[in-house]
Amino acid sequence: MQQIIRAKPPAARSGVAPGPAVRHVVVDEASAGQRLDNFLAKTLKGAPKSLIYRIVRSGEVRVNKGRATADTRLALGDEVRVPPVRLAARGEQALTPAREFPVVYEDEHLLAVDKPAGVAVHGGSGVSFGVIEQLRRARPQARMLELVHRLDKETSGLLLIAKKRSALTALQDQFRSRETGKTYAALVIGAWPAHKKVIDVPLHKYLTGEGERRVRAVAPGAEEGRRSITLVQVVQAFADYTLLDVTIKTGRTHQIRVHLAHEGHPIVGDDKYGDFALNRAWARGQALAGHRFARMFLHARRLRFDHPATGQPLELESPLPRECAELLQHL
Repeated sequence: MQQIIRAKPPAARSGVAPGPAVRHVVVDEASAGQRLDNFLAKTLKGAPKSLIYRIVRSGEVRVNKGRATADTRLALGDEVRVPPVRLAARGEQALTPAREFPVVYEDEHLLAVDKPAGVAVHGGSGVSFGVIEQLRRARPQARMLELVHRLDKETSGLLLIAKKRSALTALQDQFRSRETGKTYAALVIGAWPAHKKVIDVPLHKYLTGEGERRVRAVAPGAEEGRRSITLVQVVQAFADYTLLDVTIKTGRTHQIRVHLAHEGHPIVGDDKYGDFALNRAWARGQALAGHRFARMFLHARRLRFDHPATGQPLELESPLPRECAELLQHL
C-alpha cells in the first residue's frame, strides 16, 4: 500500500468522528514490518501525526483486537482496527513533484541516495511529501521503493531505500541488531574534550502538546529511559567550535543531537536542541565575518552494512555538502 501522504494546513482542525464505519485493514506484504504510526499515516491520508498518536494512545486503534503502541511493528496478516476519522475540508494541494536525488549506490536490490538538508524523508506531520514520495513519482516503473531507515529533515547525507521486500527485511534486521556502522560529521559549539569518546546516557522520547516529537536525556536507571550509546572522535578543533566524527551504536530518535547538547556542546544550527541565539546569528551572517549558515551541521557521511542479497560488506561515503565545507574553510 503506497500512498501519497498530504498533511492538512496547520489552521485546520481534526477529530474522531462518529461515522463512517470502523475499518478493519489486513496488513499486506507491502506494509509488513512497518511501524503502526507510519501504517496509519498511509491509511488515513492527510491525518496529522498528532491525531494518529492520539487515537493510538486512546486505544481506538487495535492490532489483532489488542491495544498497541505507535512503534508496534506490524506483521503480514495482522488485522488493524482503524477508527472513523473526520478531516476538515482542505483546499486542493499540489501533486507530489517527481524528483531524483544524487545516487551513491544502486543495484536491483537497493538504492542509496545523498539526501539534502531541509527535505523530509517522508510526508506527514505537516510535510506534504518527502524523499520517498518524490522518488516514487520519478520512478513510476519501480515495483517497490521503501525507506530502510530515516534521517531527520535537518540532517543531510546517506539514505538507504529498498527495491525488494527481501532487501528491506534483511537491511532492517541489520539496523535493529546494530550490525551497521553509521558515522556522522557534526560541528559543535565549544571545545570538545578529546578524552570524551563515549556517551552512554539513556534517552526518553515524548510528545509536546502540539504532537511534536522531542527527546531528553534521563538519569541512568530511569524507568522511561532507553539505553543510548554514541561514540565521538575529534576530527578538527577550531577557536570556538569542534568538528566531530560521531558513530551511533543505538538508533534512538534525535540521539546525536540530544547527546551532544547534553554534554554542553550542541550542534551548530540545531533548531530543537541548540543555541537558538547563535543559530540566528549564523543565519543572519553575524557569527563569522558576514558568512551565513542557515542549516544544521549534521551530515550522515559514512554507512557500512552487508549487502542484503550477497552478504558482501558495503561501505558508502558522502562528502560534506558545499555549504558545510565552505563553513569549515571560513573557520
